Amino acid sequence: MDPSFQTYRLTDDHDTVRAAVREIAEKAIEPYAKDVDEQPRYPQEAQDALVSSGFHAVHIPEEYEGAGADSIATVIVIEEVARVCASSSLIPAVNKLGSMPVILSASEELKREVLPPVARGEAMFSYALSEREAGSDAAGMRTRARLDGDQWVLNGTKCWITNAGKSTYYTVMAKTDPDAGTRGISAFVVHKDDPGFSVGTKETKLGIKGSPTCEIHFENCTIPANRIIGEPGTGFGTAMKTLDHTRLTIGAQAVGIAQGAIDASLGYIKERKQFGKSISEFQGVQFMLADMAMKTEAARQLIYVAASKAERQTPDLTFASAAAKCFASDVAMEVTTDAVQLFGGYGYTTDFPVERMMRDAKITQIYEGTNQIQRMVMARQLLKR
Repeated sequence: MDPSFQTYRLTDDHDTVRAAVREIAEKAIEPYAKDVDEQPRYPQEAQDALVSSGFHAVHIPEEYEGAGADSIATVIVIEEVARVCASSSLIPAVNKLGSMPVILSASEELKREVLPPVARGEAMFSYALSEREAGSDAAGMRTRARLDGDQWVLNGTKCWITNAGKSTYYTVMAKTDPDAGTRGISAFVVHKDDPGFSVGTKETKLGIKGSPTCEIHFENCTIPANRIIGEPGTGFGTAMKTLDHTRLTIGAQAVGIAQGAIDASLGYIKERKQFGKSISEFQGVQFMLADMAMKTEAARQLIYVAASKAERQTPDLTFASAAAKCFASDVAMEVTTDAVQLFGGYGYTTDFPVERMMRDAKITQIYEGTNQIQRMVMARQLLKR
């Protein structure tokens, strides 16, 4: 049988992870979610709780002091945190995004330098690919890197960098051969204390307000030569392989947001009375709720299947990952919008969490590749078959 058609199985360990993360999320993260959004401020309580429980970067292999969790366990962690606070779920999600290029392509020396501090919770990792004029078109990037003796020198600016200013390490894509298109892109690890590195403008955003999104700048930024990830010119390939693994985390975040909106809606419609009875008794409300739960569960299953394919490195991973992220994020936007509708006028106020969830859901359709790009990826994969 083609391994791409194998199904996944949730184990007792997966159930244990879910129960543990849910308890932490409800006790140590959810109480601060509203304040994190309104201030807005970084969810330090969430980081402290995730680090102390070991759920901040569960994907890092055991040989680098990590938990060595599989891809399904990783998306369960992100899903459960996003269920109460989308901003906080970006702590484990972006740690994976930033460090995955190292895990996939870096030298053993570099892995042993940068992965253990992240596994121990002493450092975080961000990912820097996009630029103002090079979002979906990565080949249009202007950031440059040149080898100068035993150092690489980087110049340029990256934007939309999640958790910038909070992370210690940054995986940075830069052109080492400007005339070679995507084959001229290389990947590097930059430390926050490297000379010439700085964090710039912080964006004011619609949602995920607790997670800082900033520009980062490189002005003759010098890093040791051994901080290149893989060989020169392999950065774009590493970036694409990384996204095959990490689009799942955005899908998981989307599923978590949708589930949080369903949970809030269930509690509200049972209590809210109109025309002398609970609005949960009205068929129109029941149909909305059923569709919300049905689509969220379908998205969850698609994410878990794709995570299983990531674990087995099946040939159709690129399609499965793009499909899972695209579907789950569209579902999250639909479900949270319906949740606001179920709450009526109250849903439009900050007294209830569904308006925050709706704002947070929107970004899942945009980052790590817009859903228009995901559909292009899927179509190309189909046409190759």
